[in-house]
Amino acid sequence: MADEPDLEPWIALARLAEAPTSEPLVEFVGNLSASDAALALSRLSDAEQTLVLTTLPAEHAADLLDQLPDAQALDLIEQLSPQAASAILDELPSNEQADLIGDLSPRVAEALLRRMDPAEAADARLLSRYADDVAGGLMVTEYLKYAENLTVGQVVADMRERADDYRDYDVQYAYVCDDQGRLTGVLRLRDLLLAPPAKPIVELMIRRPLSVRDDEPLDDVADFFSTHDYFGAPVVDADDRLVGVVQQDAVAEAWGERRDSDFLKTQGIVGGEEIRTMPLGRRSSRRLAWLSVNILLNVLAASVIAAYQDTLSAVIALAVFLPIISDMSGCSGNQAVAVSLRELSLGLVRPHELLHVWIKEVSVGMINGVVLGLLIGAVALIWRGNAALGLVVGAALCLNTMVAVSIGGVIPLVLKRFNVDPAIASGPILTTVTDMCGFFFVLGIATVFLEYLVV
Repeated sequence: MADEPDLEPWIALARLAEAPTSEPLVEFVGNLSASDAALALSRLSDAEQTLVLTTLPAEHAADLLDQLPDAQALDLIEQLSPQAASAILDELPSNEQADLIGDLSPRVAEALLRRMDPAEAADARLLSRYADDVAGGLMVTEYLKYAENLTVGQVVADMRERADDYRDYDVQYAYVCDDQGRLTGVLRLRDLLLAPPAKPIVELMIRRPLSVRDDEPLDDVADFFSTHDYFGAPVVDADDRLVGVVQQDAVAEAWGERRDSDFLKTQGIVGGEEIRTMPLGRRSSRRLAWLSVNILLNVLAASVIAAYQDTLSAVIALAVFLPIISDMSGCSGNQAVAVSLRELSLGLVRPHELLHVWIKEVSVGMINGVVLGLLIGAVALIWRGNAALGLVVGAALCLNTMVAVSIGGVIPLVLKRFNVDPAIASGPILTTVTDMCGFFFVLGIATVFLEYLVV
């Protein structure tokens, strides 16, 4: 490979997977960035992907999977035999294991769990019971825990004896628990290593440490880390028993994934996740789920035009302004949707605060509606030299802007109140309402002033 430095990474990956030994492949994969690894694997055939993952030692295959988007990693796991897949899953951090297993079909997941290391499988079963966006679903179960009655020497001796087990742990602290498993303190490793061996750890630990509950939502966990500059935090259950550790980088990654998922949902991608390595049928069905509904909604909006076709025929210039008013109002409404979704995610607004949100939005809508109405009215006046036409389209855009921001601001709260995903459902509803109202305002007002428009 040294003689062919310009090979595309996927070509190099496929060739190295066929080499007599795995060492060159291990070295090559170790030098790939996360983006290059995802790109290289996505360009390979299913057979080549399977060959790469089975040629790599399980721990290196797990490192490779850990760099990939969950959707891509899941597809790769499903291509492998249960034996190969379970060996790789054994090497993943417990939170990644749970995420992947939780997304598999129950039959496939159970087949893999039966082949995994019993301790790893037990942790995966525990974590898979949690939702992905709570502390329990983000935490890892690889951490150091010790009883209160131990000394510094005993703890250090345990670390040395089990160094191979602890090598892959992201160790910053050790946690101290009572005989019921309740968290009572935290040990800083620096303090531990510098203390006399005979010193009881209870005299060294930080008492009453800060922790997060296992059912605490992602928003609250993110707030915890924004307030406290910690690498990780212990996770406890309702009885204060230590059940895991949530790391700051895992929270940041989950927050980024939610943001990306919400964006895809607003664009009509059902499920909030799509990459082009997914099966064609799955990608098509996710898009059609939204598009097929949207075409029906657009037909409903177009029916307003049909009802006023005589007015439109008499003043054909109105047809030029219909898409402008529809699009501009949609943009205003989408701004309101984005703010409501953001405030809902941050906990700054509650689903029942409809009047509060409506007042805030309609105030902005009145100002922006007047300004935009004057601008579009001026364009109509200059273009056609007809003040009545300018008044009609200006008034229509002003009114529709107020409707759009009102709907855009309120509808996410209403949907959230009824447990409907506001990110994916707000867009179609907003589009249909603003189109219908925009067409109605333009053509309805034009009908009233028809005698002044026909010159």
